Amino acid sequence: MKKKNKILLGVLSVLFLPMVSFAQGLDTFEEKVTEFTLDNGLHFIIIERPVAPVATFVTFVNVGSVNEPVGNTGVAHIFEHMAFKGTKEIGTTDWEKESAAITRADFVYRQWVRERSKPNPDQERLERLKSRFDELVDEADQYVVSNEFTQIIEQNGGSGLNAFTSADATGYFYSLPQNRAELWFTLESDRFLNPVFREFYAEKDVVMEERRMRTDSNPVGRLIEEFLSVAYSAHPYKNPVVGWSSDIQGTSIEDAKQFFQQYYTPSNITIAIAGDVDPDRMKELAETYFGRMAPGRPAPEVVTSEPEQRGERRFVMVEESQPFFLSGYHTVSQTHPDFAALQLVGAITSQGRTSRLYKRLVEDEQMALAVQAFNGFPGTKYPGLFMTLAVPNQGVTLEEIEEIIEEEFQKVKDGDITQEELDRAITNARASQVRSLNSNMGLALSFAENHAQKGSWKQSFSSLEALEEVTLEDLQRVAETYFVKNNRTVGMIKNESSEEEVAINSEEN
Repeated sequence: MKKKNKILLGVLSVLFLPMVSFAQGLDTFEEKVTEFTLDNGLHFIIIERPVAPVATFVTFVNVGSVNEPVGNTGVAHIFEHMAFKGTKEIGTTDWEKESAAITRADFVYRQWVRERSKPNPDQERLERLKSRFDELVDEADQYVVSNEFTQIIEQNGGSGLNAFTSADATGYFYSLPQNRAELWFTLESDRFLNPVFREFYAEKDVVMEERRMRTDSNPVGRLIEEFLSVAYSAHPYKNPVVGWSSDIQGTSIEDAKQFFQQYYTPSNITIAIAGDVDPDRMKELAETYFGRMAPGRPAPEVVTSEPEQRGERRFVMVEESQPFFLSGYHTVSQTHPDFAALQLVGAITSQGRTSRLYKRLVEDEQMALAVQAFNGFPGTKYPGLFMTLAVPNQGVTLEEIEEIIEEEFQKVKDGDITQEELDRAITNARASQVRSLNSNMGLALSFAENHAQKGSWKQSFSSLEALEEVTLEDLQRVAETYFVKNNRTVGMIKNESSEEEVAINSEEN
């Protein structure tokens, strides 16, 4: 509730700003953006923004969980963790000895995985291998200088050091004082030129704990994971970003190296730098440090397509927790002409206090604590899902929630949306765009992502132009096309105690 209030206030504040056309905005950025591609294929976008003597650096890798091989789900996320472990010079007291121990430990671990995967594993051999593996990990750990990579950045005024892994991409970012730009080039090129895979197995334990916290011990996390595995039968969007437990456990350093070599090639990386920087100097440093990377082969593309769904899919999880409703329709990728109209359907039906679902379910009839509809889950690079989620109020069944949601979507199909609602949604999208491009981080991340996945940073503006071209007829057409029962998956968390209470109340009434 508080978050939605903040969003609404943010939109209102932006609306009071003098508005300029997006063509003018694009022209302004074109004057401040310098692009170049190194001989090895790595693309740079430099955005001059001298509002403060700092710069934000974003390394955007066009690889996510959707690209992971069978048996190694979660490896994209695991490697993201590895990228903070330093280099051959940073984070170790003796790289040669540490590296030798790491190599031996991984060899033993792969033997352990092979034995464990047999129908009738030799338990005594498993114990011997595990014991030897632990010895080698301890041997490697004695050379580790923990967190030295992070400490160097912080000691030089760095801030916002972080990373993310999604279904579609992996990103690394932080800011530094403008006069420390060369430090970033040194560290960033070194950690991706020759990754060290230091503390790999300890970090896998961290990833496993993330999975336990966000999914295994979280009813909604379990629901979403189950939902994707039901909604998708073939496409790798069905796999969780964090990975399946058995795959996390089974992944070795050798597996992670192969993944890195396939996808962390220069032509699959876009780097955006925004702030008080000199483009000519940035190009000089880029050629010096990142020019050392070998071109490599083009990263493999996902070739599996999700087949057309043949009928509605439904499942119910019975939990002693807050009931939860989730539904999804298969739609399109971000490059499809219908994507913009679907985005606006989500905004009109659930974004803000004036949206249809929020006003009816949360405010007027007070049947739900929260409701949201949006397009593009779990990703947008490939055809994703139009999702609707709702949390019912006490005494309200999930079936009642579903019925109202379907009624509101039927109104969209019937052409009930007004031009005023459409205009408001577009205005809100425009305001959101202004906010997102009002910081170094927002600019760098948006421009890098749009270049990597849509071919040009200018798509940051073109996507908004596409929204402005959507008509009421488009909204009706996409709803009729995609919001059909055979194309839908529904998942619910039901609480038996709550269901019994609702039934008793119904009988008494």
